[in-house]
Amino acid sequence: METEDQGMDITSRTVLMVGGTSGIGLELARRFRAAGSTVVIGGRRAQRLAELASEGFGTVEIDVTDPASVTRARDAVLAGHPDLDVVVTMSGVLLIEDLRDPAHFETATTTIETNLYGTIRVLDAFTPHLIGRGAGTFVTVSSGIGFLPFPPMPTYAASKAAVHAYSEALRAQLDGTGVDVVELVPPLVTTTPEQEQQMPQALRVNDFADEVIELLAAEPTPPEALVKGVLRHRWAERDGTYADLVAQRSQALSMLPGR
Repeated sequence: METEDQGMDITSRTVLMVGGTSGIGLELARRFRAAGSTVVIGGRRAQRLAELASEGFGTVEIDVTDPASVTRARDAVLAGHPDLDVVVTMSGVLLIEDLRDPAHFETATTTIETNLYGTIRVLDAFTPHLIGRGAGTFVTVSSGIGFLPFPPMPTYAASKAAVHAYSEALRAQLDGTGVDVVELVPPLVTTTPEQEQQMPQALRVNDFADEVIELLAAEPTPPEALVKGVLRHRWAERDGTYADLVAQRSQALSMLPGR
């Protein structure tokens, strides 16, 4: 258990990484495990979970859009790992929408169902356990896009802004319980060589993970884990750069059909 002034010790934790079957979630799962923690990865794809189990991870099937699936996953994880003390809510979808076409609403619904409601379902599932322990950490995942919208992905931006606000409220409500809430705010991160070629300006996943682990170990651990690459997003309004950056990012609307 960390006190208010200590960093997060990741050498002996029991971690559930929901949505950690690939990308930044998997890289962070590997960092936690390499540091000495026990890591259970949750996801929907049984074959992928089997592959990760062969790497030595614990695994659990979970679909954050299905309340019954979340309950089953919670019961399975706590049965096998009653000392669980870190829950990371990593599940998310990143979808493009054309708001001129009312048919986008289906995409918006999918996005909110996964990114916001899915996050809340996982938090709700494990809050009684962590409060009962009197110690533990929730790590929520918002996005730089939640602070500086990327116009082709409007509901994604809205969902991540909502995760930020929800994390703030959760932290306030859990104050005094011993349960910490850390909000991870990723910028654009590449996780494959192909993505690195397509988006050379983006942060590499290894560099991102290095910074995140350093932030978690800081004394005290910050309530928002902000890597350097996301600072211009996070503080755009404060710095007076918001309008210009949104206008610049609006050029990407050309990717929408017919634009």
